[in-house]
Amino acid sequence: MAQVLRPLQNLFDPADYPDLLVGLGQPDDAAVLRLDDERALIATTDFFTPVVDDAYQYGAIAAANALSDVYAMGGQPLLALNIAAFPTSLPVSILTEILRGSAEKVREAGAVVAGGHTIQDKEPKVGLAVIGMAHPARLLTKAGAQPGDILFLTKPLGTGTITTALKRDLARPEHLLEAVGWMTRLNRAASEAAVEVGAHSATDITGFGLLGHASEMADLSNVTLRFSMSTIPLMSGARDYAGQWIFPGGAANNKQAYESLVRFEGAIPQEDQMLLFDPQTSGGLLIAVPASQREMFAQEMARRDAPCWQIGRVTARSDIAIIVSG
Repeated sequence: MAQVLRPLQNLFDPADYPDLLVGLGQPDDAAVLRLDDERALIATTDFFTPVVDDAYQYGAIAAANALSDVYAMGGQPLLALNIAAFPTSLPVSILTEILRGSAEKVREAGAVVAGGHTIQDKEPKVGLAVIGMAHPARLLTKAGAQPGDILFLTKPLGTGTITTALKRDLARPEHLLEAVGWMTRLNRAASEAAVEVGAHSATDITGFGLLGHASEMADLSNVTLRFSMSTIPLMSGARDYAGQWIFPGGAANNKQAYESLVRFEGAIPQEDQMLLFDPQTSGGLLIAVPASQREMFAQEMARRDAPCWQIGRVTARSDIAIIVSG
């Protein structure tokens, strides 16, 4: 995508849009426009093809995934617009269920679906355009991580390998059920807790996998992120399918794109390394929290009945963006 957009980068001079806080400069999870000293508007969009067979679940996952970009910026979603492409060969009742799953997830987020647009296509594609709000001084971006920060992850990894196992009729029902539970879980609690404790940086873990999105945070913050493989949470079944080398094509693409930015130290099996490149759907937030606020963040997450895992730390920039130890 960067190669596609590069010829267009001079069309809009950031100096001409001083209130566009995020969007024209360093890349991030959403665009942010300052309205005044107290309010900043967040805008994002996301959609994708089905990752599960159940129509309602597909809609809910697509909505949670799109809403996540607002949460990654430290914002609260306000309204959403449906984006849907649907084949005429399928019953309209399936699209109704997809949109119902999406709408109920938006309602859970405290926002409203206020319209949208649908076209005909050979394969279903569903998502949302989302508008949210945040305080300009409390935004979370990829560029704020500081040496000494503690790195937290708020959902386990594994959706790519598990949903690929589903497509090959190899996924066990209990593994799929757990994965759907994580994919439909909003990142609202994680975002609120991060803002409450003054987190320095955040991003959500989606298509580029943990290491792809982490490398963006490392580069934009000019730091090195150090992870411990033993502390990174995995969904049930993820390691089993990884051991069979069941990965979506995006995992290999991510490895090719980002492996030069990563150094693995110690004996880390190849399948475990690949899980860190595995594309995630509606993954958790990776949050850089000041060390002094580490316990407070864990307490805020527990108060919201939301899990989190301490998986690493931020250090001064070294010769590489990411270091993963065993």
